[in-house]
Amino acid sequence: MRTHFAGSVFKLLFWLLVASALAGLLVGEIAWGLVIGLSLYIAWHLRQMTRFVQWLSAQRNDPPPETGGLWGEIFNSIYRMQRRDSRMRAKQQLVIDRIQASTAALSDAVVMIDAKGRLEWWNHAAERLLGFRAPDDSGQHVTNLLRDPRFVAYFEADNFREPLDIASHLNLSARLQYTITHYGQGERLMVARDTTRLHNLEQMRKDFVANVSHELRTPLTVVVGYLETLQDSDEPINPRWKRALQQMEQQSRRMQNLLNDLLMLARLENDDRTVEHKPVDIGQMLNSVAQDGRALSADQGHQIRLETDPKIRLLGADAELSSAFSNLVFNAVKYTPDRGEISICSWRDQGGVHISVSDNGTGIAPQHISRLTERFYRVDSSRSTNTGGTGLGLAIVKHVLLRHEGRLEISSTLGKGSVFTCHFPISRSA
Repeated sequence: MRTHFAGSVFKLLFWLLVASALAGLLVGEIAWGLVIGLSLYIAWHLRQMTRFVQWLSAQRNDPPPETGGLWGEIFNSIYRMQRRDSRMRAKQQLVIDRIQASTAALSDAVVMIDAKGRLEWWNHAAERLLGFRAPDDSGQHVTNLLRDPRFVAYFEADNFREPLDIASHLNLSARLQYTITHYGQGERLMVARDTTRLHNLEQMRKDFVANVSHELRTPLTVVVGYLETLQDSDEPINPRWKRALQQMEQQSRRMQNLLNDLLMLARLENDDRTVEHKPVDIGQMLNSVAQDGRALSADQGHQIRLETDPKIRLLGADAELSSAFSNLVFNAVKYTPDRGEISICSWRDQGGVHISVSDNGTGIAPQHISRLTERFYRVDSSRSTNTGGTGLGLAIVKHVLLRHEGRLEISSTLGKGSVFTCHFPISRSA
């Protein structure tokens, strides 16, 4: 197309010069003939340029002015491109309208936030769930309207891996779950979902477990006490009953451990108070946990190594952190073969404080890793009987870390062992 246009221009200019030269030759003024011919040529092009600018400035879809030659080709090409772009814009606008209509019909609040945190657009559900009002709130910073300190901290942290579940600022008995996603050039898409019903059902489950565990604890303590009394009695016990009493006491203590773990998990889940920020000596705590691990290992002969930085201090609750690290070490002892190696390490860097427990046991298949922190989830159902575990250890670890703004990372290879690493943010380092 470009070659065709260039050829047309040079061809027209050539014949114009020839005609001008012949006309000038007839009157004896060849130079003036060429000047006049070129002037007419330039004037014609200026006229076409003027028409072209006027047509473009009209901002209408009118057909181009009628003309021939090169300018006719230009007019027609631009007109075809305009019509093609107009059709594409119509299709895109149709898609946008359908997306906005479907989004507006959602029962979840959908809010578009620009790179500076200001509201750009929201659907009708956002007005109902979040109290936004159009057009007054358009352009307002989102934290000016959602002032809950937990939401402000969540939004400003700019770390949206996990959703935020808090009470609604419009109705304290309602619960909202906020999910924020980055897109475009720093913009954010926020979705707020009403989770009141799910929250109430979950709270009923937690209360039920806590109440049942508490009610079972007292009679179970009585049963264990009488079993101990019978076994410690000076009177001879029929050998047929001695083994039965031992097994009854063993299973009763196992049930006690299960109830204790259930009660602790319920307390961690129901306690909305902020975790205390007392400096905890991680080196001393891990040393005590390692000693407890060696005592649990006993005749199994595990080699438990401790590598820790004595200067590390972590802000948090001493009892909760000790419970989390103990669960990791005890799991390593239970699921590592005799004479196996277990390492407990702690270190601090720019990313925060890290504590890891690694072993060279049988390892865990990849499909199980994402579910290990679920209550009562087991890779092998027979492990519960063999190890005496409750299946709640890693669930407790997860909730303790969440209360301390931390996270649990699990990596494992079948036949080579596993590594459980607790990551705490630098703000938790004392």
